[in-house]
Amino acid sequence: MKLSFSTRGWKDMTWDEWVEAAVDMHFNGIEIYSPFKRPELLARGGQLHKYSVAATVRDLRSRNLEIPCFDTYLDLSSSDPQVLETLEQLIALASDARVPYVSAFASQETPQVEATLEALIPCCAKAGVTLLVKTSFAFANTANLREMLNRFACDELGALWDVHHPVRDAGEMPAKTIENLGAYVKHVHLRDSSVDEATGEMSYEIIGEGTLPIEDVIRALRSIDYDGFISLEWKPKWMDDLDDPQIIFPYFVNYMARYDAGRDKRRMTIPNHDGSGQYVWEKFELINHTFPEVLDIMAETFPDQYCFKYTTLDYTRTYSQFRDDVNTFARALVSLGVKPGSKVAIWAGNVPAWYITFWATVKIGAVLVTVNSAYKIHEADYLLRQSDTHTLVMTEGSLDSNYGEIMNGLCPEIAAAKPGDPLHCQKLPFLRNV
Repeated sequence: MKLSFSTRGWKDMTWDEWVEAAVDMHFNGIEIYSPFKRPELLARGGQLHKYSVAATVRDLRSRNLEIPCFDTYLDLSSSDPQVLETLEQLIALASDARVPYVSAFASQETPQVEATLEALIPCCAKAGVTLLVKTSFAFANTANLREMLNRFACDELGALWDVHHPVRDAGEMPAKTIENLGAYVKHVHLRDSSVDEATGEMSYEIIGEGTLPIEDVIRALRSIDYDGFISLEWKPKWMDDLDDPQIIFPYFVNYMARYDAGRDKRRMTIPNHDGSGQYVWEKFELINHTFPEVLDIMAETFPDQYCFKYTTLDYTRTYSQFRDDVNTFARALVSLGVKPGSKVAIWAGNVPAWYITFWATVKIGAVLVTVNSAYKIHEADYLLRQSDTHTLVMTEGSLDSNYGEIMNGLCPEIAAAKPGDPLHCQKLPFLRNV
């Protein structure tokens, strides 16, 4: 499985910004939404103009990217001749751009749907492109879609599994969708949401934070050896204050990495001298990766190998398990107001908490401040003030230093502070959490 993102919610981004985001965040593809709504792409000199499209394909390939699908909001049940004409033009464009799929949906299950498909099949066959019908609206119940596709029984038609709609609109679980559609599924759209049990209202959530059964989706796809794309769908308006692709995109990629879903990983490992083990990088090689990427690569290459074995504290973790702990704590820090550039101090000895804090901090892009485990009150006061520490992570103490007593002495306001509320300390005005 490979990862892509839909450009549907990111109309203010340019082509170059889409490509840069895909490369930087280790996507495998960019799903283009309604190309005809982006005239600059089709104009002379544009990336999808007939004289430029071959060069665009080569450029994407050189970056290990592709366009898996032209997604649309064209209604197959519409009798408007413009719908058929636009789909024919898109299929021709997809052929030129080496895009295997074009999608459409049906708002109603009417004879017009099959009439439109009948008209498009020869066009698809000539272009070598498959038309995908979305599992939404009329076909959120995928048994109906299966019956229609079975009536055609041709290679030019398939299904785009828009996971959200069968689950939320038809109460259909992923295993049932795959039971119905099987190999008809050629492309997948994924987003997450939650439903309020009291009101029944649905709200969108960042991937993995809602109640959509994503693990069941992956399990169902594996059951048919699916090797296509899983594409992120997201509109900034779905969640207040969450409109930054620099947050949404890497969060999706990192979350999906746990399912081995197509990260830009190093598959090749290097055997050691006697052949008894493997290395990820050559000795003395300069690694062109950030700290979080290094941890991700290790977790993906050796997920079941021990990363930590701290027996005196009963803390034993594989690389995959350790990364899960890091991701959990990173989310906790974010919930406490830690942002890129915030100072996070760690005051502890050689214990697992120290390492979890380090990796979680660099994952966020915050700055780690290390505190000497033997510091007394005046030394801790100086360091925390000079560093403008925002959040302090600490153990109870070390040797003859009692960290709790020291912090209560520096910040007597802690005694009256309400857990969960930001701390306001006169001596350490930037400190918000202990």
